[in-house]
Amino acid sequence: MKSIVTAKKKKERQYGTIWGAPNASNAKREYAPGQHGQRRKKPTDYGQQLAAKQKLKTYYGNISEKQFHKYYEEAIRRRGDTAENLIGILESRLDNLVYKAKFASTVFAARQFVNHGHVTVNGQKVNIPSYLVKAGDVIEVREKSKQLPIVIAAVEAATREVPGYLEVDNKKLTAKYTFVPKYDDVPYASVMEPNLVIEFYSR
Repeated sequence: MKSIVTAKKKKERQYGTIWGAPNASNAKREYAPGQHGQRRKKPTDYGQQLAAKQKLKTYYGNISEKQFHKYYEEAIRRRGDTAENLIGILESRLDNLVYKAKFASTVFAARQFVNHGHVTVNGQKVNIPSYLVKAGDVIEVREKSKQLPIVIAAVEAATREVPGYLEVDNKKLTAKYTFVPKYDDVPYASVMEPNLVIEFYSR
């Protein structure tokens, strides 16, 4: 657990506030992570695009480059704004929605939770964190998992609010994905720069 917390702090230092802790002291430091961190230099356009990509990958739980590039290709294939499409795809990941529904305390914990078979979608067990949930689908914590201490602690935590695209029943531990969100619907979206991500892959 300590290693996960340390890793998260390093990411906050490197990319700025990611998971909605605007007062985090680590995010305010002017020097880079590491014992001998030096003052940050103004990045190039490429550097800004790369940082935006890495930050977005980190926000959704350190998604692999291969998987992330597939999402970019799918975002291009879909109609509409490519950057908005990318956000919609990322938000539709099962592990992300389990986290946003407050069934797990972090997106990393949510990924492990799904992977261990604690979640169903429309009544069917799904243990693939990257599974893309569709609007109207219902996510539920499996009956045998509802009394797990980590679930109870996450649900009762007051540090996060459930976003408007999820209808959550905290007693039944169900969450209906009511619609695929746009950029402005996503909590802490100010840390995201999807347009720069699209520019990075379009180079």
